[in-house]
Amino acid sequence: METKMIWANLASDNLKVTYEFYIKLGFESNNKHSSDENASFNFGKNKFIINFFKKSKLETDINGAIGNWKTQSEVIFSLSANTKEEVDQWAEKVRKAGGTIFSEPQNYEQGYTFCFSDPDGHKFNVLYWPGM
Repeated sequence: METKMIWANLASDNLKVTYEFYIKLGFESNNKHSSDENASFNFGKNKFIINFFKKSKLETDINGAIGNWKTQSEVIFSLSANTKEEVDQWAEKVRKAGGTIFSEPQNYEQGYTFCFSDPDGHKFNVLYWPGM
């Protein structure tokens, strides 16, 4: 059995804030998968899809509770950068868009990275890794 595709579904407390945050970061809205109950975005060259659903809708759809990602971690998505300077540019862009940087830009082994969370507490890191 082979999986055709993979995407992520995350909860949002405020879809308008979530939508505006990711637009400010320059991500492409995936309008064909967006509605009043969710906002969908394409990430990267392969257009990895992350859907953000109203928290109450997602809890109903999965028949279960959604965690509090502002104080917990569910997953950390990694976004690749081409240079150290680009990592720093991402950090500034995240600050201006209203994200929370919880790990400032720093050297990491061979690379360079920083970590941030979006308004709902979903976590990302931006990483420059030579040769990647």
